[in-house]
Amino acid sequence: MANGTRIQQKEGTKVSDRGSVSTEVSKVSITFVAILGVAVGLWSLACIAGGLAASGGPLQLVGDWVKAVTGM
Repeated sequence: MANGTRIQQKEGTKVSDRGSVSTEVSKVSITFVAILGVAVGLWSLACIAGGLAASGGPLQLVGDWVKAVTGM
């Protein structure tokens, strides 16, 4: 018999991350709110562009806005 030691080495690592259900729901909720925020921002830009086009320019838009707010 030979005098030796047999060593087995396991290569690689195993990482397991188990998130709770509430963590996953929070991630989905944050993503949903972010998407809604982007949609509202794009809608507001579209409304401003439409107002500029309908009024004839930025100065006319401001004048029309003042007329609408004050009721003149």
